[in-house]
Amino acid sequence: MPGQFTGRSLKEKKEKLALHGGQAVRDTWLPYGHHWIDEEDIASVAQALRSDWITQGPRVEEFERAIAAYCGARYGIAFSSGTAALHAACTVAGLGPDDEAITTPLTFVATANAVVYCGAKPVFADVQIRTLNIDPEQVERRITAKTKAILPVDFAGQPANLDEILDLARKHHLVVIEDACHALGAEYKGRKIGSASPMTVFSFHPVKHITAGEGGMVLTDDSEVAQRLKSLRHHGISYSDSQRPWAYQIPRLGYNYRLSDIHCALGRSQLRRLASGLSRRREIATAYTRSLSNLEQVSLLEPSLDIRHAWHLFIVLLNLEKLSTDRDTVIEALRAENIGATLHYPLVHLHPFYRKHFGYGEGLCPVAEALAPRMVTLPMFPAMTDSDVDDVVTAVGKVLHHFSRKT
Repeated sequence: MPGQFTGRSLKEKKEKLALHGGQAVRDTWLPYGHHWIDEEDIASVAQALRSDWITQGPRVEEFERAIAAYCGARYGIAFSSGTAALHAACTVAGLGPDDEAITTPLTFVATANAVVYCGAKPVFADVQIRTLNIDPEQVERRITAKTKAILPVDFAGQPANLDEILDLARKHHLVVIEDACHALGAEYKGRKIGSASPMTVFSFHPVKHITAGEGGMVLTDDSEVAQRLKSLRHHGISYSDSQRPWAYQIPRLGYNYRLSDIHCALGRSQLRRLASGLSRRREIATAYTRSLSNLEQVSLLEPSLDIRHAWHLFIVLLNLEKLSTDRDTVIEALRAENIGATLHYPLVHLHPFYRKHFGYGEGLCPVAEALAPRMVTLPMFPAMTDSDVDDVVTAVGKVLHHFSRKT
């Protein structure tokens, strides 16, 4: 099976690290994530380029309907990026100056930045150790009279605790904007992600489950929200008469956040392979789990039993007390072996911008701050071969064996 330790793996663990001049496990670079394009994708894009519409045409709506139908939502509204989609969702939620929105510190900065774009303040609630997702108890502790929204993140592809978060939102009259950019195809208690929250945001960046080159989407069941999102992505334009498109009005400020037919053609084509891509990600995660669980220098996350993980990322936690080095050196050593290990993510509240403008610093989210120095992301994408998986496992064993603290 892929990812199991072999005789080769056990032998190579004793060799000199490539970081120190030894032979690398691989001759070629294995990135942490990578797009997966086939000839059908290329043909779909070529067909769009040869058509009468390369933007603002029928392929946009086709892509929107396809994603919404897959996830079980009524409406999908495509945007130029996941970040643009988050910004639009926050805007439609009514976030503005003097408002607060609660989110996790363990996310890409786009989640919190979208709140800042609206003039509001992001407030960070700590995460749960077992899942790395936002802790609903910590969310409730941070709700104030200024709180208007909660932005949970389905981190690494594992859905957040949506029932508790949605209950909190109903209790305090808040809007939930679910950042599911890691979680297309994930399920929460038997429901596809995208069907539970008032607004759910996806990303179609090249390392995500499907790609449109770039792009994002907001899913919702609310027709009024959908119309406002469509207007917002197109300069705020409103058409009172579809037969007279030149007689438009702009009742509110909008942006040019449109996604082209070219992008949507690629995204629609990619959707046909989502199931097989998810299946392969789960195979890789199973192989990693089976092999790496034997290493005392790392701990693995435990997916909740009531979810179906989408495995956008595979993250291990270093047991630093059993190592003679730190996380960054482990990542550097793995990269020297041609394994594209990395970190997801530097904690948002500790970035210089958030320290300077909001006064955040160490001690705000102690669980996340204790976990961050232990986190390492390993390669995870469907086009990885069994040999690639074995190379990752071999390199992890080699590096951790070298740095294992002698007792």
